Amino acid sequence: MFAVTKRLLLRPGWIEEAPALTEVIADVRIARNTTQMPWPYRLEDAEEFLAREPNLDFPHFQIIDRTVDPVRMIGGIGFKDGGNAPEIGYWLTPDSWGRGFATEAGKAAIEAARASLGYQRIVAGHFVDNPASGRVLEKLGFRRTGSVVPQHSIARNREVDCIMFELDEEDMLGSLTPALAA
Repeated sequence: MFAVTKRLLLRPGWIEEAPALTEVIADVRIARNTTQMPWPYRLEDAEEFLAREPNLDFPHFQIIDRTVDPVRMIGGIGFKDGGNAPEIGYWLTPDSWGRGFATEAGKAAIEAARASLGYQRIVAGHFVDNPASGRVLEKLGFRRTGSVVPQHSIARNREVDCIMFELDEEDMLGSLTPALAA
């Protein structure tokens, strides 16, 4: 699955990109805001991640910035089994923060998954000490569920409180489609 926006290309990762992925993630500020990324992030970690058999029900994308020449990888976004609904997660390089890339990538990934996979509800969360991620989720139309649950962060090697959000089909139809058309 691929998605193209005004500034970004979302596409699967390739094993040949393991060195580039390792270099892009070489900042603890990225790993510490995720649940599943180890720190330090080694070439072996990138190779293992990129060699995984794709789960067609829960796609993952590399986020490629198309506004620069040559294009460059600036992050990743994808879905996993969140129990009762798919769960979205994402990361960006710090030099890409605050430029709207996470929101743009999120809209494209959600719309692609909704159209191709029929997602009717998506869940997400952010660590309490990462409020910027919560603002991205709100821009995407997610609503707080009122739950704060501990999530294990591999990079931090401990439980971290996570504020939970949800997005249902009505939210998706109301907030995503017009934004992608703009």
